[in-house]
Amino acid sequence: MDELDSRLKHLERGYRRMQGVAFAALALAGVGLGSAAFQAEHRAEALVASRLTLVDGQGRARATLSAEPEGHTGLVLSDAAGNPRALLAVGADGSPRLRFSTAGGSTLAELTVYSDEAPRLALAQNGGTEFFAVGLFSDGSSRLELADADGRPRAILGADEHGSPGLLLVDRKGQTRATLRVSPSDAASLVLEGRDGEVFQAPSSVQ
Repeated sequence: MDELDSRLKHLERGYRRMQGVAFAALALAGVGLGSAAFQAEHRAEALVASRLTLVDGQGRARATLSAEPEGHTGLVLSDAAGNPRALLAVGADGSPRLRFSTAGGSTLAELTVYSDEAPRLALAQNGGTEFFAVGLFSDGSSRLELADADGRPRAILGADEHGSPGLLLVDRKGQTRATLRVSPSDAASLVLEGRDGEVFQAPSSVQ
């Protein structure tokens, strides 16, 4: 009788161990299914916001992505002092723009595309005065300008909508002093004007 009781207790202990293993396996399977369902649901979700700000370890805003009610969208990157230094934006009219600025807010370089076909690159001094600009216009003409310290264009190199090139040199008052052109018919011309109004032309009759 004692031997029979011992066998029954042994079988009961084995049955309980099998129950524990089965429950553990079911729990792990449930966790796995729950994790898979959460991941699938997480992938289907989207983060929706009109403004997103990233901060550094000290809590300072370093990057801001925003969509404004006026219709323009932009990403602003700031330095450690909180000064906006770089901007990537799309205007309300759809024109994309890339801008780099000083800590004081002066634009040093800006690339803009107007009307999907007219890009313009401008470089400026610290203070915002442009000294270099190059661009393509919607009619197919192009233009490169070099300006003085006051932002006045002094040398202008360009080509018209037919591709005919020209160079203008301008004095500090905005008066053209030298003009070199090649016409659509490939005729070259040069016009020089002195301060006293005397003009030199080559050939002698310039259209």
